[in-house]
Amino acid sequence: MGNPKNTPTRPGASKFGHTMTINIQPDKTELKIPYRMAFAGGWIDQPFISQHNPQPPGSMVVVSLQPTIQFMERCGMGTSTRKVAMQMWGNEIPAGQPATLMQDLYAAENEGKTAPSGSQDMAGILYPGVSRLDYDFNYQGGYFPVHVESNNDPEVAAWLEKVITMVPVSQRPLGYDPLEEKNLDPDWIQRLSQTGKDCFNAIVAMDARALGASLNECMLCWQHILPGTVRHRTIAIDLLEILSYYQNRYIGAMYSGCGGGYLYVVSEEPVPDGFKVSVRIAK
Repeated sequence: MGNPKNTPTRPGASKFGHTMTINIQPDKTELKIPYRMAFAGGWIDQPFISQHNPQPPGSMVVVSLQPTIQFMERCGMGTSTRKVAMQMWGNEIPAGQPATLMQDLYAAENEGKTAPSGSQDMAGILYPGVSRLDYDFNYQGGYFPVHVESNNDPEVAAWLEKVITMVPVSQRPLGYDPLEEKNLDPDWIQRLSQTGKDCFNAIVAMDARALGASLNECMLCWQHILPGTVRHRTIAIDLLEILSYYQNRYIGAMYSGCGGGYLYVVSEEPVPDGFKVSVRIAK
């Protein structure tokens, strides 16, 4: 990936013979549309997953981010959804209920698509703070959360900024499809749905150990339910080897999206080659 002149960069995953650069300069577009992080429970927002959950609702966690840096595309940071939001609304989110705006943005991004993106992309951008999204296939076909629980405590946000470090690994390759192999086992899907609940509780309690455990468990669920999220013929690097290193070295870690992207690393000490983000909370 090319890098603009005079833009500071940091290498990613160089221990494994793989180096990529990330643009860490401020987002000079001056737009106020947030990015979002997706933590434990990801994929439960997809009806083909949630319909097999034996104990609904299943949960996942999203965190709204201030656009302080420019995240790369195809890395699980909601960049495509953010682009649609900018096309619709310009430089900032309009007034209105997040639930209504979420459905409007979902409809705009997924118009005519046979494989729609999950609504967690929209929810993570629109709901400030740290949010637990609860999905039940019996509610609106599982496309939208039946309930959203948000935390906008400044102390919680500051703690999360302190313990989460992002490490760039790789963009999703062209031709990549994480859904070629599916193992829709209800037991594993129920475990996945529980990771979102555990993750949210850990963040609100400011418990780094519990947060790391929820991310690790989520990655284990991904490996069983959708093996292509971490291993695929188009992925040239060993994502599981990199993940294992960070999980063993630090409190916990998970990928920002299927096929790689960034690593979210839970650590109370500095993480080499990593960078910090800013959580957007309600004013």
